[in-house]
Amino acid sequence: MGIFRSAASLNDRLQALGEAAEIGGSRLTPAEHAALTRVATAAQERRALSGDHTVVGFFGATGSGKTSLFNAVVGENLGQAAARRPTTSSPLAAIWHPEGSEELLDWLEVEDRRTRPGDFTKKAGPLILLDLPDFDSVEPVHREIATRLAGQVDVLVWVTDPEKYADAIIHDDFIRPHALHSDITLAVLNKSDRLSETDRQTVSRSYAQLLSDDGLRNVTVISTSATTGYGIDELRTAIAQVSAEHTAQQRRIEADIDAATATWAGAKPPKSVPNSAKRALDEALTTAAGADALADVTAAAYRKRLGQKTGWVLTAWMLRLRPDPLRRLGLREEADTSDVHRSSMPTLDAASKAVANRGVREYAARVAEGLPEQWQHAVGDCTEQVVEKLPEELDRVATRTKLPAQPSGVWNIFTLLQWLALLAALVGVGWYLAIAFLPGIITPLLGETIPEVEGWPVPTLLIMAGLLLGIVLGLFTAAFGFAISAVIRSRTRAALRDEVSEVSGTVVEDPLLDIRDDYADFLAKISLARG
Repeated sequence: MGIFRSAASLNDRLQALGEAAEIGGSRLTPAEHAALTRVATAAQERRALSGDHTVVGFFGATGSGKTSLFNAVVGENLGQAAARRPTTSSPLAAIWHPEGSEELLDWLEVEDRRTRPGDFTKKAGPLILLDLPDFDSVEPVHREIATRLAGQVDVLVWVTDPEKYADAIIHDDFIRPHALHSDITLAVLNKSDRLSETDRQTVSRSYAQLLSDDGLRNVTVISTSATTGYGIDELRTAIAQVSAEHTAQQRRIEADIDAATATWAGAKPPKSVPNSAKRALDEALTTAAGADALADVTAAAYRKRLGQKTGWVLTAWMLRLRPDPLRRLGLREEADTSDVHRSSMPTLDAASKAVANRGVREYAARVAEGLPEQWQHAVGDCTEQVVEKLPEELDRVATRTKLPAQPSGVWNIFTLLQWLALLAALVGVGWYLAIAFLPGIITPLLGETIPEVEGWPVPTLLIMAGLLLGIVLGLFTAAFGFAISAVIRSRTRAALRDEVSEVSGTVVEDPLLDIRDDYADFLAKISLARG
């Protein structure tokens, strides 16, 4: 991979700008979204029209001599041909090489069109000069026209005079909003014939400083006089030079993109949400889902089932008379992935919901860190939707979790021993009964005397061993069951926490992080749009 990357094309930049507007959507302020959309749309429309013509707009306040200057640059008083145009009330276009300009002028909504013969200059090429309504006119429609065309023309010519060059309306409402358009801006100090040479230089420097304060870089002030013709050739040369380069349209679009995306210049996506935030969320939701209570129930079910399986046979049957703790709640050991089965566990109470809500909101706060205000609002709105949906999802956690309440097959050995112990005791009892009631059968087989071991009759030993072994095994497995149930409780809580983690990932984490990821994607598109 090379060290240097080629700059993005204007097509790529405009596409990225449109995608940024789409990603931002309602998470941008209306003004921000409108600016991105307007630039992307207007640029595409402008590029689809004549690329040969350079459109130069003359903008100025009432009394600045803008129209007189326009006529001087054109070389003819075009206003004389229109009796209804005593002042600049609608745009007027002077066109050199009009071929292909009709759709462009339609897009600019300029109806008054005057074709000029020949060339503006030898190298200027196709050119359109626009004389626009005064932007400080008392007529709102005139101001609207000037504002609209200030966002559409390829080159901006700001015309002022020694009396109004510092007026706030010029700088605050028009020049400063186009501060990034220095490359396609010409500044004119008209009516300079009213000043001495020294004053003219002083006022020009002052005007240039104001433009610099507005944010325009390296804009030269051209002093003119429509009355004497002073500076007209210099202005014509400047216009011709911009037109001859045939880059004004592109530079205008690039400046529009920079202006529309200036809010996010240098912005970096926030850092990843720490894993500890997700762990804290899962812990809060696990607690809210009643994991501790369910872990206790599972441990109790394990002890009961282990007692039924390995307890003393003569008493273990009584455990079956007690209801199974899990089945009493409608729970099964196997996980229900179909979400068809429902348990009898109580729904989340107010306290549990409060714990869950607090956990979600704390996690959302970490997600919102480093995001702009509108994106933080989006995280907040999404959080409210999550909080509303979450209790139902947590209610299903128990049925989705495999609960380790069934003793393993290893305990079957103890079950077998219990039955062998019982069998031994029964053999001893049966031996004595046979001697008492069936001597005719036992005596021929075993003789007159009962076998002994260390002075203990074998039937007695069988009875005692069987009973004691059963009791000892029962006590041993019961004690061991209590110890294992602590492990079962821990395993159950861990299993529930894993299930809660999946639920929180789908219901909480994903939608909230999507907003954060969208912001990162938005900034990536903005960065590409800025080239």
